[in-house]
Amino acid sequence: MPSNEHKTAKSSINQKIEQLDRIVEWFYGDEFNLDEALEHYQKARDLSVEINRNLAELKNQVQVLADFTKD
Repeated sequence: MPSNEHKTAKSSINQKIEQLDRIVEWFYGDEFNLDEALEHYQKARDLSVEINRNLAELKNQVQVLADFTKD
């Protein structure tokens, strides 16, 4: 993965993690209400799935690079 793509992927993951943190904080905040809780929970769940998928992809890329440079 070229350096710019790696930086963009890392930035994207960081942005998703920050967004997930904001959603989790909402549950502890004064604005929490049950009417919106399900929507926020679903957004958080979807973000966590995306983050896990992105991290797995990065892990695979790192492994490929490690295997490639092993020789």
